[in-house]
Amino acid sequence: MYQQIDAYVQRLIRESTPEATVWNIEKVRQGKSASWNYIDGCMMTALLAMSEITGERQYEDFAEQYIDWFVSEDGNIFSYEPEKYNLDDINEGRVLFPLYRKTGKEKYKKAARILRQQLEEQPRTAEGSFWHKAIYPNQVWLDGLYMAQPFYALFEREFGSGDYADTLRQIETVRLRMYDAEKGLYYHGYDASRTAFWADPVTGCSKSFWLRSIGWFAVALADLAEILPAGKEQTRVREILVELMAGVSRYADPDSGLYWQVVDQGGRDGNYLETSGSSMLAYAMLKGARLGVLDKAYAAKGEKTFRGIVDRYLSFTDGQLNLGGICLVAGLGPENNRRRDGSYAYYISEPVVQNDAKGVAPFLLCYTEIKRL
Repeated sequence: MYQQIDAYVQRLIRESTPEATVWNIEKVRQGKSASWNYIDGCMMTALLAMSEITGERQYEDFAEQYIDWFVSEDGNIFSYEPEKYNLDDINEGRVLFPLYRKTGKEKYKKAARILRQQLEEQPRTAEGSFWHKAIYPNQVWLDGLYMAQPFYALFEREFGSGDYADTLRQIETVRLRMYDAEKGLYYHGYDASRTAFWADPVTGCSKSFWLRSIGWFAVALADLAEILPAGKEQTRVREILVELMAGVSRYADPDSGLYWQVVDQGGRDGNYLETSGSSMLAYAMLKGARLGVLDKAYAAKGEKTFRGIVDRYLSFTDGQLNLGGICLVAGLGPENNRRRDGSYAYYISEPVVQNDAKGVAPFLLCYTEIKRL
């Protein structure tokens, strides 16, 4: 199986260039040209992890070639638009740190500083949380914690003053505002102004527990548990990860170990076991157990989920290996897109695709943790 997965990733690399990656299904479908984006960024993170665990240079080489194409000598990033204040655009910057350590190219450090400047200017809620994007005023999405906070912490560790208090404050705000203690789950979004059409007028939270959003948050916590140095910030992040895993693991499908697109609605008509979020939770469990944050039993839970994904969604079609069961995209609003209302009906209505990096990258990160067992 390992050789098949390696061959699968190598095929995706062969078929991709910086100008056009086959795993960015959104861009492929929309016919859009290359841009700096979180989808490819997730894949670059996964490829660097693949290179580390396998010792194969081809994964790292592709990631470096890709980032090198986007970053000019002065550190400017092709197609990056800081005025959009889009946290998604921060995510890809996390690979700049290992590439800078490897190559010593100053342009990577300069690019990291440009992205860090966006965070300096990013609009915030009254409580101090980053807006998810300029077009989503006062909104905090779980996705954004993954997109921004690991980069933020890495920058502080590598080039900053080592102050992680802001990262912890924003995570604590999410814990305070978006966590449902009875369910043990986090809502996808929170509008601090409580004016968005999808937001509860009292709590500000969205309606449902979307799997991939919880997965993004879980991966952010697991990565931060490793990035942050020993201290109060690391301790608290680890506590929140332990709490989240205890809550969400209750909803695993007992047969496959996978999780449902709308997490707490298992078996409901239209709901399905989804690959990307399941991979993210499995990765967080495996990594958390490896770091000693989670009980070792979570490694077995994560491995079961990984095996379930392989059995259910990794298959030979059209003469080659493909990964299916991936929700293409989901979000909340904006005002002119009221279909994205955070309801159960909405989440199950989005397209399900194969080989999209939002599923492939977490699956590969999970795979690298499996290989560490």
